[in-house]
Amino acid sequence: MSAHRYPAASQNRSAARRAIGQGLALGLLLLAFTGLIALAAGMGIYAAYAARLPLPEELHQRANRFKTMRILDRQGNLLYEVIDPTGGRRRLVAYSDLPEHLVDAVVATEDSSFFINPGFSPTAIVRALLANLRAGGITQGGSTITQQLVKMTFLTDEQSIERKLKEAILAAEITRRYSKEEILEIYLNEVYLGNLSYGVAAASETYFRKDVSELTLAEAALLAGMIQSPPSYDPYTQPDTALGRRDTVLRLMLLDGRITMEAFDEAANTPVEVVPPTAVMRAPHFVMLVRQELERQYGNEQLYTSGWDVYTTLDLSLQREVERVVAEGVAELTAHRASNGALVALAPSSGDVLAMVGSADFWDEAISGQVNMAISPRQPGSTIKPITYMVALERGWTPGTMLMDISQQFPDGANPPYVPRNYDQREWGPISLRSALANSRNIPAVATLHLIGLPNMITGAERLGITTFTRSDYGLSLTLGGGEATLLQMTGAYAVLANGGRQTKPQVLLRIADRQGRTVWSQPSAPPRQVVDARIAYLLTHILDDDQARQRAFGVDNPLALPFAAAAKTGTTNDYRDSWTIGYSPDLAVGVWVGNSDYTTMDELSGARGAALIWREAMLALLGDSERPAFQRPEGLVEVSVCTVSGERHTSSCPSSRTELFLAENAPGACSVHRTVAICNASGQLAAEQCPHDQTRDVPVTDLGIEWDGWAVANGLTPPPRQECTVHGAVPGVVIRVPARSTPGIIAVQGSASMADFGAYQVSMRRQGEDDWRPLTPEITAPVDEGVLCLWDAHDQPPGDYRLRLCVRSGQGGMHCSEASITLAIAP
Repeated sequence: MSAHRYPAASQNRSAARRAIGQGLALGLLLLAFTGLIALAAGMGIYAAYAARLPLPEELHQRANRFKTMRILDRQGNLLYEVIDPTGGRRRLVAYSDLPEHLVDAVVATEDSSFFINPGFSPTAIVRALLANLRAGGITQGGSTITQQLVKMTFLTDEQSIERKLKEAILAAEITRRYSKEEILEIYLNEVYLGNLSYGVAAASETYFRKDVSELTLAEAALLAGMIQSPPSYDPYTQPDTALGRRDTVLRLMLLDGRITMEAFDEAANTPVEVVPPTAVMRAPHFVMLVRQELERQYGNEQLYTSGWDVYTTLDLSLQREVERVVAEGVAELTAHRASNGALVALAPSSGDVLAMVGSADFWDEAISGQVNMAISPRQPGSTIKPITYMVALERGWTPGTMLMDISQQFPDGANPPYVPRNYDQREWGPISLRSALANSRNIPAVATLHLIGLPNMITGAERLGITTFTRSDYGLSLTLGGGEATLLQMTGAYAVLANGGRQTKPQVLLRIADRQGRTVWSQPSAPPRQVVDARIAYLLTHILDDDQARQRAFGVDNPLALPFAAAAKTGTTNDYRDSWTIGYSPDLAVGVWVGNSDYTTMDELSGARGAALIWREAMLALLGDSERPAFQRPEGLVEVSVCTVSGERHTSSCPSSRTELFLAENAPGACSVHRTVAICNASGQLAAEQCPHDQTRDVPVTDLGIEWDGWAVANGLTPPPRQECTVHGAVPGVVIRVPARSTPGIIAVQGSASMADFGAYQVSMRRQGEDDWRPLTPEITAPVDEGVLCLWDAHDQPPGDYRLRLCVRSGQGGMHCSEASITLAIAP
């Protein structure tokens, strides 16, 4: 099994010169390292470590040591026991039975100089030493295959330069005592490859159901790529990542001259095809998620030789119920071309994952049942809308805020304008934020996101634990589910609302105990973080629990209506690839996804007709047999009678009213939509201050805003005029002036009545509180230019506030007026 089976590719001259320069520098470092080894030998250290090496038979015994680990639910019920690999999950294989391309794949990936190095790679070790010295700690390894075997069988996980020295000496002595073939045989029988497969023979049976000698080049490269991190490159749970890693191994083999270009192309174009695992386990997707988490925290060797009891957050009794509900629910939806479903149940107060169903059938290859759809990113549809409205409420909006469910265009960069459509292809006109969210109207949601800003919505999602909105090309469709998120993250976000705005991140581990029952690790008890105002969280809950508010879209007998307090939101992608429902009671949050793992479309299966049915059955199964608590209203909220259209305080002009909740500091003022305005008879415009009172009339109007006047008129509403009267507006030649304050007596009323086409003028007066104007003069046909218009005999007028008006009539009959105020007071 030569490491130079194919000649290496030639370097160009400049690359060669660079390599020579780098080689000289590295040579000096190698010389220093060799000196260090020599010094160690001179001091007797080398001999001391070498003398401790066991016989080859003992090395095999060390390699096969194992203690069973148990994964338990929160009550201690067994979910899965790690089987002793010597009892069936590790099968030893002789070097002569290993396929050549498997050896090549492992050597090219893990230690390209394996067949010629002395057990350690001076180059790699010096490079790692320098990096570690610069970092002030262990940041790089630089281990050969022989050193990895030493770590597996002899040394602890201590991280120090002294330990690296021990490792190198032991690796060198093993290389002196054992052949390369024997070292590689032990290594490939010991190495962990995920899913309880120790050694390449067990891994070949686990993933491909074949003897290791029958592995193809593509399959061998897949296994070789998993050595570095089995949970990261698990083909069951991370198929795309595993495929990418396999191709990396193939490229390394090609660059190392171990395969031809033709062999590379054929293997790289071979799809990853693994068979599902057959080991019996309860809650398999959850167990695999727990194992991945443990592997990330503790590594493979310590985890699977420790004999730990791992207590998880799962409640096995709840798990059995939701597995049944999901399986039966998906079976009933197959007529709509839905083949798969997933469910997550969380405890909002702690974040504990109480149940997790990753697919309708873990063992069903036809639906890719091994893929955990609870942690696979998918488009969440309208279940993301509450986050948009949460940010709006934080910016002063209210559940009563009037939104326009009317076709609108929104800018979309260089693209044509974005024109969202509602699910039912209809428009409802002015509706409240409550109604828009409860009935899942698309147009108001997009308009809201446009106003609050896309970055603010993404930041709001991150506060709730949704971290997958990382692309730079999102548009306003993000509020309709245009990004991707996992069911676990989405359910965790809703759990924050259920927990009064306090976040407890989803977790799967409670504690770890050794076989003597002593706690090795326990979940830190940190207080939840307040990420949303408790009052705003309650307002959203109040909307999502408002069955009456959503009846217009969902009907009276809808699956979201439960016999106990429960807030919920459905979601559907435009192409019917995903059907969602997420909801919660005060003590349980449940999220459900229905669809197909391969992204094929369903037959018009919406969230309400698909996932909602499973969500309802799950909530009833888990909570329906006992008295359930209500959502607790926090302090700082007030109830106000509001106009059903504007969401502002109800007045006598409003057609109807309802009670709405508001932040105490954000209670609304009087309705601005339904009001009465004064209209000038002469112009038909808004009466100006100069318009004669007896020439105006009060008219009730519906003011939705000037941009919606066309829609209002088309729908039989009367919007107000948008301009003030120009007939009676002030003109330069029509001016009246009086003292601001005077005593009863003769008062000179001054000003001008000299406009073009002058006809006549008249001065009138009325006291505050009176409706009628009383003439002070008859019509006077002589114009006045900055002089006395009349003398007002106010001797008999009682003290108080008065208003005087000058009206000038043109020769054509037009009227222009000006007014002034005066206060009459008894002289002191």
